[in-house]
Amino acid sequence: MTSLIVRTSGLSTTVQDSGRDGQYAIGMPPSGAMDQYSYAVANLLVGNPDGAAVLEATYIGPELEFTDSRSVAVTGADSVVTINGEPAPTWQTLAIKAGDVLAVKAVRAGARPYIAVSGGVDVPLYLGSRSTYMLTGIGGFEGRALVDGDRLPLGGAVESPAPGTEIPSELIPEFPDAIVLRLVVGLCAYRLTERALESFLTTEWKVTKDADRVGYRLRGGSLEFVEREQPFGAGSDQANVVDLGYPVGSVQVPGGDEPIVLLNDAVTGGGYATIGTVISVDRDRMAQARTGSKVQFERVDIDGAVAARSERRARLEKARAAVAGA
Repeated sequence: MTSLIVRTSGLSTTVQDSGRDGQYAIGMPPSGAMDQYSYAVANLLVGNPDGAAVLEATYIGPELEFTDSRSVAVTGADSVVTINGEPAPTWQTLAIKAGDVLAVKAVRAGARPYIAVSGGVDVPLYLGSRSTYMLTGIGGFEGRALVDGDRLPLGGAVESPAPGTEIPSELIPEFPDAIVLRLVVGLCAYRLTERALESFLTTEWKVTKDADRVGYRLRGGSLEFVEREQPFGAGSDQANVVDLGYPVGSVQVPGGDEPIVLLNDAVTGGGYATIGTVISVDRDRMAQARTGSKVQFERVDIDGAVAARSERRARLEKARAAVAGA
């Protein structure tokens, strides 16, 4: 079987696809690529179908040895990429031969690079997805992050764009140190005082070191709750509620002083108040936020969230057209 040899694994490199959707009822989060836009473009650049599995790393990418000829693309975080020690571009179709070594080194901006290989990473499906969910050790490659010496199976050959195919520069996202996340306020926002909700929306929050695929913990302010006698089963802390579901992107406020944005691998429910949900498009931005970077929230309604999703879909179609026309 054709395989990809992991010489060095990088930092928290996992197999991810578009996600394990439709399993929330059994308590299974979607997992999948944190930055869905970068993931999708990577697959476009190597000719893979939508939903093919790629590699996602954090801060430091892997070093990979190829055993046959493939097309490769590296997107996402601004990374230093080499092939056999020579610099190679990102957001572009690259040609790889048997014996070549691709290295994705430390990122310069952003947090997560994506590596797509023509044919896709051909690990077994689990509940309809190849994505890794490390908290329970399922999916992906043996349910875990890659380690040195792993050999990843690859899918069969696909027709790929010509080497050097790229998308227009205006379709490549930027990764600033300060980002704005659009948020639909709701769920348990009633637990905050009006002053606290306003403070949440105007505070510049800092990403702490506790920032991974489960969630991003933020620091920078303190939020006060509406005083009440806690209902039976809610616990004694004013941040507690009777259990409720956690949408991906929901913002939890345990204790009121360190909000947590729950992401792809988070638990699906619990007893902390969640005051709103980061819209799906802006979770791409959250995925690329680094420890120490700044985050501010902007309130939008459902119509605004839907419009943002339509805009991202249009950007992807422009990217698809650019690759097809190259």
